[in-house]
Amino acid sequence: MAEQTAWHIWTEAARPRTLPAAVIPVMVGTALAAAHDAANFPKAAICLLFALLVQIGANFANDYFDFVQGADTPARVGPRRAVAAGMVAPRRMLRATWLVLGTAFVVGLLLVREDGWILLPIGIASIACAIAYTGGPFPLGYHGLGDLFVFIFFGLVAVDTTFYVQMGHVTADVTSCAAAVGLLASNILVVNNYRDAGTDARAGKKTLVVRFGKKYAVWQYALANTVALLCPPALLLTGCRWPVLLTLVLVPWAVSMTRRLAASREPAEQIVLLGDTARFLAAFGVLLSAGVVWGR
Repeated sequence: MAEQTAWHIWTEAARPRTLPAAVIPVMVGTALAAAHDAANFPKAAICLLFALLVQIGANFANDYFDFVQGADTPARVGPRRAVAAGMVAPRRMLRATWLVLGTAFVVGLLLVREDGWILLPIGIASIACAIAYTGGPFPLGYHGLGDLFVFIFFGLVAVDTTFYVQMGHVTADVTSCAAAVGLLASNILVVNNYRDAGTDARAGKKTLVVRFGKKYAVWQYALANTVALLCPPALLLTGCRWPVLLTLVLVPWAVSMTRRLAASREPAEQIVLLGDTARFLAAFGVLLSAGVVWGR
């Protein structure tokens, strides 16, 4: 029974709702490689494992550093955090962080061996930023750079690198799709920070929501959805056919979620919207992947 309890604690600490941000970029990058007749599923599987480990490691690091820096307290609303709730000792969470990110580094070396040393600095930067998001001398999330971190590493880097290890180079249409995925992944963070704005401000965590206010956050959320949904029509200019427009069925959902964010007043509403935002990213990634494969 104790072992099962420990499993549930660590599963919760891994934050399964955030994992589409790791899975979808690899799916899209692989679908684009398949559209170019270059899909390599063993390499895609390694990319997926690396991305999941980095995401989970970043979540563990966030759990630890937000606690020690005072951002996670008993007054915090939203899903409980393992260290703040007393379920995992801080030092144990820190050890788990290094274990997961160390494993990610070893997994990444498999791609370095196959596809060249150019991937090594990319992997090291991904792992370093997973720590630097809320830890180190200049925590990115505490200075309003968390959104940019997610956009770059769970959008541009993840999609482009997944495509690169299968194709050998990166094309403009791939980077366009990578930007769309990165924008939608960053929206998960927007909703999370929107909910935590009060406790973040008291802890000195200057997210973009804290810096510029909740109206700004709604506009950022809406703009990210809009630009992401404009990506598939733009692919028509690169020779793709109409199936790439499948993602446009999501437009009403995007509008609805933006309105819900603007109208939300209670943390419970924002927690539900956080899950929906992750599901929106997943739906977009699945439809985009199907569209680029079918539309070539």
